Amino acid sequence: MSTRTRTRFAPSPTGFIHLGNIRSALYPWAFARSTGGDFILRIEDTDVERSNQASVDVIIEGMRWLGLDHDEGPFYQMQRMDRYKEVLADLKAAGHVYPCYMSVEALDALREKQMAAKEKPRYDGTWRPEPGKTLPAIPEGVQPVLRFKNPQGGSVVWEDKVKGRIEISNDELDDLVIARPDGTPTYNFCVVVDDMDMAITHVIRGDDHVNNTPRQINIFKALGKDVPVYAHLPTVLNEQGEKMSKRNGAKAVTEYAAEGYLPDAMVNYLARLGWSHGDDEIFSRAQFVEWFNLDHLGKSAAQFDEAKLRWVNAQHLKALPDETLAGLVQPYLDAKGITGLDAAHITRGCGLFKDRCSTLVELAGWLQVLVSGGQASAEDLATHVTEAVRPALAKLADALAACEWTKAAISAAIKQVLAETGLKMPQLAMPVRVLVMGTPQTPSLDAILELMKREDVVARLKPV
Repeated sequence: MSTRTRTRFAPSPTGFIHLGNIRSALYPWAFARSTGGDFILRIEDTDVERSNQASVDVIIEGMRWLGLDHDEGPFYQMQRMDRYKEVLADLKAAGHVYPCYMSVEALDALREKQMAAKEKPRYDGTWRPEPGKTLPAIPEGVQPVLRFKNPQGGSVVWEDKVKGRIEISNDELDDLVIARPDGTPTYNFCVVVDDMDMAITHVIRGDDHVNNTPRQINIFKALGKDVPVYAHLPTVLNEQGEKMSKRNGAKAVTEYAAEGYLPDAMVNYLARLGWSHGDDEIFSRAQFVEWFNLDHLGKSAAQFDEAKLRWVNAQHLKALPDETLAGLVQPYLDAKGITGLDAAHITRGCGLFKDRCSTLVELAGWLQVLVSGGQASAEDLATHVTEAVRPALAKLADALAACEWTKAAISAAIKQVLAETGLKMPQLAMPVRVLVMGTPQTPSLDAILELMKREDVVARLKPV
C-alpha cells in the first residue's frame, strides 16, 4: 500500500447532499491535507434508477463552495464496469467466486423459515462448492448470481480509528452476492476494486457502513491486497434527534450558500460535529487542517444546531476585513436588485453593520436600508415619534439640509438641535432612527446618516 495518505469521498448521487453527508467529505479532505496526501472524489452511481446528474451537480457545487478541492476525479463507477468484470474474472479463476442458481422466491422462502425459527436470515450455501459435496442440478433457463466464497471459521478484525477494535465472526457472514444475473457487479465488490485501484490508505466514512466492512476486508484479502485503515464516523442528528436526512427536513448544502453563510464558517461548524481540538470553538480553515487528526474524532452522534451555526458564522463574519466583506456581500445586494451604493459605501456599511449580523443576507438587508430606508412598525412610530419630539425633528431636518454632508458636520447638527431643544441624545436619536432606518436600534447615527443620501434623510424627517 502507498505510504502517501490517500483518502476518498464516495457519495451516491441519489438525492441532494446535506450537512450530514458533507461532513463525511470534510474529514477525509482534512486528513489528506494535514498529511500532505491526496483526496479523491468518486461518484458511486451504480444505482441507475435513482442516480441522476442533478444530484452529481449539487455534490460538486457544494464541495466547491466549501473549498473541499479534490486531487483526482470525479471517477464514476458506471464508467468502470469493464474493470470490475476483469477483477471478477480473476476471483472466479482463483476459486473465490461461484455461481448460485437459487431463485429469489426460494431465497425468500428460506429467509421466512429462518426467521420463523428465530434464526438470523442468511443464505445457506446450497450452491457453494465444497470437496465431496454434490451440487443440485442446474435449472434450465436460470441466470445465476455470483457469490463470494466467504472464509469459514475465524474472525475479521480491524482497529477502527473511531470505534476501536471490532471483531466479526466469519460464521456471521454469508456468501455475498457480488454480481447480479446480468453480470453487473454489486456495491461491496465495486467499492473494494475502487479502493484497491485508487490506492486508498484510509477509508473515513459514516458508521452505517460498519456492517459492510468485514465483507470488504475479506474481498481485499482474497485479492491479496492490503486493507486500508478504517474510521467509521458517528451519525449526524437533526435538531429533533433524528438521523439527518432529506425525509427528516435536512437542507441541501447549497441552500446554506444562498442563505448567506460563509464557507469557512461552515467548515468550522461541521468540523466540530464529531471532532475537537481542546475547547477551541472558532478557528480558521488553516488551523483546522493543521490540527486535524483521526485521534480526536468523537465516538458519539453529533447533533446539528442551527442557532450554534449562526453564532459561528457571525464570529467569522465579524472577523473579516470590511473590504473582504464588501466583495462577499455584493452578490446578495445584486440578488435583491440593490443599486446606488458604490464600493466605498458598501465597505463602510459593512464596518458599521457586521457586528449586528449572522449572515451575508442579513448584512445585505442592512445595506439595503441605506438606499431605500426602512419601514418602521406602527408600534415603534407611536412609541418614539411623538408630538413632543416633532418640532426637534423639523429643526434637525433643516440643519441637515444646510450642513456639509460629513460625519463631523452631521454630528454637529445633531448636537446643535439638542442644545436648542434641551433634549437628551436618545430622545432625538431614537425617532430619527425609526423614521430613517425603520428601527430604533442602529449603529452610530451620524455614521449611518453620512452613508445615506441627504435628500432621502431630510425627506423622511420633514413629513412629520
